[in-house]
Amino acid sequence: MLSIRNLSVHYGGIHALRGISLDVPAGGIVTLIGANGAGKSTTLNAIMGLVRASGGSVAWNGEEMLGKPTKNIVQSGIVLVPEGRRIFPNLTVDENLSLGAYARADRSEVEADRERVFGLFPRLEERRRQKAGTFSGGEQQMLAVGRALMSKPAVLMMDEPSLGLAPLFVRMIFDIIRQINAAGVTVLLVEQNAKAALEVADTGYVMETGAIGFSGGGRELLDDERVRRAYLGEI
Repeated sequence: MLSIRNLSVHYGGIHALRGISLDVPAGGIVTLIGANGAGKSTTLNAIMGLVRASGGSVAWNGEEMLGKPTKNIVQSGIVLVPEGRRIFPNLTVDENLSLGAYARADRSEVEADRERVFGLFPRLEERRRQKAGTFSGGEQQMLAVGRALMSKPAVLMMDEPSLGLAPLFVRMIFDIIRQINAAGVTVLLVEQNAKAALEVADTGYVMETGAIGFSGGGRELLDDERVRRAYLGEI
């Protein structure tokens, strides 16, 4: 289990995270929803050590992660697909995927995992020697997810995976999230598309100005009047 307790982050005088606590059970899908600036991406970046926490705890299977280098966090099994994809545009699909496995020592299994990625994303295999910068946004998102899977994650964190994608790719990405989870990978999802996120999630947390406002089962939150008014555009 990934357990976050009283996690705080300051950006100068701005208190970006105000002592949030949440649990990500092994084998589950947990989503964070909320308005822009609520602290969702900051939460993921703090877990990864990409921003410095000013207090609290991030425990992975009982081991404290705060203060560890990001490379060590990745090696422990926690991996982030960042917002905006951030693939390497001048490198090929194969080269991007190889970089995803840079921290792994089990080189004999890397190629098997590459084939698993191609099984999820046949389009990537078709274009494995093509430079990633020539891809559409949806194809780049496939590559970003595939690159993260090459790290062999136990927990896959995804920051706005559907942002800016055409509806066809949005449906594809959420189908892939289900498949990844069914294969045994725990998922922590930050997503502006609250409806799609809650439909796929076991548990949801609603963030409001750096704090957890409330939480519940994914389907339960879909039926919650507060969520429907604020995030699903219903009156």
